[in-house]
Amino acid sequence: MAARTGSTKPSLRVERALQRQGHRLLAGMDEVGRGALAGPVSVGVVVIDETCRSAPAGVKDSKLLTSLARERMVTPIRRWALAHAVGHASPAEIDAVGIMAALRLAGTRALARLDVVPDLVILDGNHDWLTDPGRVGLLAFAEGDPSSGPAAEVAVPPVTTMIKADLKCSSVAAASVLAKVERDAMMVRLAAEVGRYAWELNKGYSAPEHLAALSLHGPCVHHRRSWRLPGVGSDSAIPATQEEPGWAAEDVGWAEEDAGWAEEDPGWVEKDPVEGTGDVERAGEGAVAAVSAESVMGDDGRVPEVSVR
Repeated sequence: MAARTGSTKPSLRVERALQRQGHRLLAGMDEVGRGALAGPVSVGVVVIDETCRSAPAGVKDSKLLTSLARERMVTPIRRWALAHAVGHASPAEIDAVGIMAALRLAGTRALARLDVVPDLVILDGNHDWLTDPGRVGLLAFAEGDPSSGPAAEVAVPPVTTMIKADLKCSSVAAASVLAKVERDAMMVRLAAEVGRYAWELNKGYSAPEHLAALSLHGPCVHHRRSWRLPGVGSDSAIPATQEEPGWAAEDVGWAEEDAGWAEEDPGWVEKDPVEGTGDVERAGEGAVAAVSAESVMGDDGRVPEVSVR
């Protein structure tokens, strides 16, 4: 008899286990647009507590939903969540500070828009890009750097990272849907403004029609010009000297992160990323916890306690 396998649908098993450990207000967080050539990088956050029951039917990672299905999920998700928000970082900001710092900027902007302070953030992936590496522990709750704007004054809660959290955790999946819908709408508006790169179809990713337009017209102000844009001469790129050192080694495959799906948008299919089997890590107040991603939710659907050491 074949072994029973666990459900592939997101659930609240992980969130409930963390709540039993004392993290009452949980924030699921996910990003979209990291691998795009144009447009912002966007971060969605959805906060739940013990009163939030099962997520609305159909909630799953945004990459597994059609555009219409994602749009239909927005209102139910907003009604279900205790709080929700989406933050963005512009192409100019990505060029200025690098993609990882821009992710942090978008994430803190999303947190700043919440009217509650989460006890813990569940972050999709194996790298905590939300916590400023220069402000770990008690420093994370000190006054922000005024030169970085209001978002820097937001105290970033402790963070737990989890590989494929958008496939396992309803709160993270819901956050990915909100971020994807909002960013897609921005790219459609930019397509109407610029009109050369078919962003209404490819949303700024490296689709054939986008690459052809880049070769013909070159980049515009909405492109990430510090990147080596395909089909564009190196003289149009701004040297990427302000990137955080070591980020590429920590987050290999980021350019294909928004991947593993063939969207209904014609003309492009992104490759499935190759992710490691990394651990679940918790950063905040100087504490670090680690359990294997597989042990977080086994085939039997049980979620063991996440220890802190």
